[in-house]
Amino acid sequence: MHRPAVSGGPVVSKVLLVGQAPGDKEPKLKRPFAWTAGRTLFRWFEESCGIDEAAFRSSIYMAAVCRCFPGKKASGGDRVPSRKEIANCAVWLEAEFDLLAPALVIPVGKLAIEQFVPCPSLVEVVGRAQRIRYAGLETDLIPLPHPSGASPWPRMEPGKTLLGQALRLIAAHPALRDIIRRG
Repeated sequence: MHRPAVSGGPVVSKVLLVGQAPGDKEPKLKRPFAWTAGRTLFRWFEESCGIDEAAFRSSIYMAAVCRCFPGKKASGGDRVPSRKEIANCAVWLEAEFDLLAPALVIPVGKLAIEQFVPCPSLVEVVGRAQRIRYAGLETDLIPLPHPSGASPWPRMEPGKTLLGQALRLIAAHPALRDIIRRG
């Protein structure tokens, strides 16, 4: 893993978005989802929930399974963090749960989803809300696919429809509606 760790900053929120790991641009720009995937992610939230990037960053806590850039694969693309790296970073996510007691968790991408529920395929989890227990707390979980341009899943069926369902569930969730109302 390559330091520095990337953080969304000190935002107190009942909504927790959990990404996989920073890309190579995020450490330089000092914020999560700072590049192409972020543009897509924030467009999804603006179009479905009416919350723009600035409002999102200031009102929703953003964390990641791994906090540092894992590096590149020899074949190109970002390396997937190892199980040991994921385990080493787990203490941070558990502490954030303890501090925030989120009412809604939005894991983004299969690696993030798998920290909370089994994910044999995105089709089986995206577009559905679940009640889960994590770090001793119960919360609602609404998974999203990764917004990476490398994955066509959210742009083709059934991914496109399931993404829309997930975003509608998020937009209707009381914790997000409260943020928008206060906005």
